[in-house]
Amino acid sequence: MVVSLRRNTMVLLFGISGLIILALFVAFYMAWNIGANDVANSMSTAVGSRAITVRQAVIIAAVLEAAGAILVGATVAETVRSGVVSPEDFSREIFIMGSLSAILAASIWITLATWKGMPISTTHSIIGALIGFGLVAKGPASVGWATVGQIALSWILSPLVAGGIAFVIFKIIVKGIFHKDDPPKAASRFGPIFLFSTMLLIFASAFMKTPLGDRMGLGGRDDLALALAILLASLLSLATHKRILKPRFFDKEKLGEYAEVEAVFRNLQIVTACYIAFAHGANDVANAIGPVAGVIYASGGTIGETAVIPIYLLVIGGVGIAVGVLTWGHKVMGTVGFKITEITNTRGFSMTFSAATTVLLASKLGMPVSTTHALVGAVMGVGLARGMSSLDFKVIKNIFASWMITLPVAAFTSAGIFIIARTLFL
Repeated sequence: MVVSLRRNTMVLLFGISGLIILALFVAFYMAWNIGANDVANSMSTAVGSRAITVRQAVIIAAVLEAAGAILVGATVAETVRSGVVSPEDFSREIFIMGSLSAILAASIWITLATWKGMPISTTHSIIGALIGFGLVAKGPASVGWATVGQIALSWILSPLVAGGIAFVIFKIIVKGIFHKDDPPKAASRFGPIFLFSTMLLIFASAFMKTPLGDRMGLGGRDDLALALAILLASLLSLATHKRILKPRFFDKEKLGEYAEVEAVFRNLQIVTACYIAFAHGANDVANAIGPVAGVIYASGGTIGETAVIPIYLLVIGGVGIAVGVLTWGHKVMGTVGFKITEITNTRGFSMTFSAATTVLLASKLGMPVSTTHALVGAVMGVGLARGMSSLDFKVIKNIFASWMITLPVAAFTSAGIFIIARTLFL
């Protein structure tokens, strides 16, 4: 009888409606953290190269992150990310409490990292937090350790791949444009190639293995999706290349000796930065609302691996991301945009394009990678292309340290919150 009363304490105290309201509040807090920390993925290099101001960056990112979350956010998402824990392994009360503990723990860690200006992976934070809950609730057998191994591998692979691509692209720009007798003329030859590649990246990301592609009848037809992406990228590049690749003005004092070349890449960099912001909102909103969708469904008595995410949750996630961008987005943006290495428009384009390419390739291969890790790796790759002395290794060391402790810190915090909650309510 006592056990029965204690098991109902949580429901009696909050009620089903109260639990849902609590879950929505925690989801908004997590979305705020995603906006505050991960905005650096999309806009930091554009700010660092002075293509746009911090004020412009947070406004653009807020709008595009929210639009991506609301308009393109997946209709069906994993309630427990990446196979870390299985909902069916737990009772309804334990699953609700564990999910809320995990989201809150991940949010607290991201808040602390953002306060210190450290770019970390929000995806890895929520996965670490779920591991902590699973270990305490059911033991090591409840955790998908294969997924954890993939995440650990991505810590190494995503920065290396993005850094390698960025190194090559920047070297091509240096050799093919800056070392020529007439750099602006050389830029006019290479510009259309880079513009087409950027447009292709955007359309390929939108059509290949996405809900949008499925709705267009492209599900399972990557060849058809790629052909359509090539067609649309070609048409849009032809229609916009004069406006994008022939800037109306450029400031030689700000941009340096190769002002006209930098001005061309300024526009390309802004395009890629905007794309990453939109795509990031669409993809990472699930970190905030995916587990919460599971809580809401479990509150109604249903527990499953997937749950249909209602539009109001996408709106809460999108608005939360936008508010995070507008309030604390500048903190991490300053670290990535200014402290690792000096960024110009050509360097910034190399970074954002490489990070976007890496994330696209990884997502199509089903590899769990972090946009944050990819972008920081790309920044380092361009810095290495300029020489070791151009990198601030003290900042890089601090960033790597924050990456390594993200998963265990989130896990321990989640475990602690879950133990306290279980003691009080179960």
